[in-house]
Amino acid sequence: MLPRLLMIEDDQRLAGMVVTYLEQNGYQVEHVSTAAQGLERLVQAADAFSLVLLDLMLPDAHGLDVCRQIRALAGAVATIPIVMLTAKGDPMDKVIGLELGADDYVAKPFEPRELLARLRALLRRQQSFSLPGQVNANADSRLLRFGRLEINLDARTLSVDGQERSVTSYQFDLLAALAARAGRVLSREQLMDALKGELPEAFDRSIDVHIGRLRAVIEDDPKQPKRIITIRGAGYVFAKVQDV
Repeated sequence: MLPRLLMIEDDQRLAGMVVTYLEQNGYQVEHVSTAAQGLERLVQAADAFSLVLLDLMLPDAHGLDVCRQIRALAGAVATIPIVMLTAKGDPMDKVIGLELGADDYVAKPFEPRELLARLRALLRRQQSFSLPGQVNANADSRLLRFGRLEINLDARTLSVDGQERSVTSYQFDLLAALAARAGRVLSREQLMDALKGELPEAFDRSIDVHIGRLRAVIEDDPKQPKRIITIRGAGYVFAKVQDV
């Protein structure tokens, strides 16, 4: 079955071009023009979509607000990958978008081949994350436990004290990359390589923003993290032994 995408974009000309190009490259794309229509489709048919393309400036809502509303929905749809499309190039817009739960951010005008590459990278990471050097990992190796934290690589879920926590697709892969190398200090560059070199956001603060979001989800006190620890000047380390 071909991956199905939901595009929320009020620029009819751009949407027509993108829909045609993506469909020629193996995707099904449903296009709606307003935030209300997009949210309605996600609620009605959440399981039908693999990814959302979301315009920042919509006639009835700001894309950042829509992103926040999607992340607040109930069930698996809250974790659907979101790629934001915008004519703005302000780095702070990118940071805010990431903090609200977007997985990637593409500025208009964009090259269709770049958009296609980013979509493929997001969907590939979502579908086939594996531990380094473990192509045929057994079931036990796909369930990582650290104290009260449990990461299920097959189900792509994480829980603390048995309570499931919600993160974006990119953030889950980042956490899994850190946890798979617990006890090792990893620089930003090494984390990018661990994610197959497919960093969605090409600016320095992207890893830091995602780490901050992860800490807010898995740490008891994000300001004094005990699971993902910053090593000043070197990078991050995921604590191998966790009593928290």
